[in-house]
Amino acid sequence: MSLADTVKDHFTAEFGEPPAFIVRAPGRVNLIGEHTDYNDGFVMPLAIDRATWIALRPRADNKVDVISIDMDDRREFALDDLPQPADADWIDYVIGVAWSLLERGYELRGWEGVVGGDVPIGSGLSSSAALELATARAFYCASGFDWDAAAMALACQAAENNWLGVNCGIMDQMISAAGVADRALLIDCRSLECATAPLPVGTAVVILDTGTRRGLVDSEYNQRRAQCEAAARHFGIAALRDIDLPTFLKREHELGPLIRKRASHVISENGRTLRAREAMNAGDAALLGQLMIESHVSLRDDFEVSSPALDAIVDCANAEAGCYGARMTGAGFGGCAVALVRANAADAFVERVSAQYQAATGNKPALYVTRASRGAETVAGTGLSTDFATEDTEET
Repeated sequence: MSLADTVKDHFTAEFGEPPAFIVRAPGRVNLIGEHTDYNDGFVMPLAIDRATWIALRPRADNKVDVISIDMDDRREFALDDLPQPADADWIDYVIGVAWSLLERGYELRGWEGVVGGDVPIGSGLSSSAALELATARAFYCASGFDWDAAAMALACQAAENNWLGVNCGIMDQMISAAGVADRALLIDCRSLECATAPLPVGTAVVILDTGTRRGLVDSEYNQRRAQCEAAARHFGIAALRDIDLPTFLKREHELGPLIRKRASHVISENGRTLRAREAMNAGDAALLGQLMIESHVSLRDDFEVSSPALDAIVDCANAEAGCYGARMTGAGFGGCAVALVRANAADAFVERVSAQYQAATGNKPALYVTRASRGAETVAGTGLSTDFATEDTEET
């Protein structure tokens, strides 16, 4: 049974009639461009074919009543009396999106719904952004305001930054809002301008879940962000995207060793990401794979956000003849890697890398081939409209 059917049937059983709307918002995997988003840089994610789904109907009052299938939990809150977050529980993401939309002047109506998803939590595939954008889409259906992908992404980012206290960049929310089927998206994290990029013909993207989770790494993430900001201040620029690699190499001696390494990763990663789009437009799988390999080395050695498990699964992947390149993806310290492989070798790749990684580490991984999906959308319901979710992003 599909997740759409699961949330629909659960809603019908719980509320006595079918939902008025079913919405979804995808998780993401980032091909290249890691820890560049909060430096106003460039990223190249794709929205994956795993998502958070909500079946819902509007209410006549300002109450929100939500059942989480995955958490086996039910929560209710009023839009005029939002409870403050406690332990970053799943409902706090829903409440945070409501708070952020209200802060931006949106007139919200209550709704009741059932939420379920298949984006693995803590894996680095942005289950939180999927929940946030699905929530925003639910409020859109219930309240009738205009939908704008970038505005919704910014609202959801603000919920995570200012309601939940997680200083994430814009990438996760933007790709969940604006993903394009069968395309990666080059996102300029300063302007939010997007440009699509096709995967090279005959290739497939494989997600490699190490079976390890990040744990409590917010302090590490915030520390990396502060180190990048310190480097930018030293150079008198707004963000590290404002200095090119040749200029940095001439002045890197001015920085202490640790800050220099952090800045080196971000600046070189921006260059790799822009080159990756050129490689994809040229259909050059070998170059794209090499850039991914270089990205992992930089994340491991200069930004120091990899882990033994991530390094092991990346090494196993890169040893396969059918693999063009692999790298860790997401914040790091655990979670997932991503590989670009020959499509006709994908099944064998999954089988061999799974076995080799488990033998090397004792961890049981989960590997699966994914495809790029559309961003947040209404997939069923009264008044279903065709909006950005069915349109390709304009090439730039």
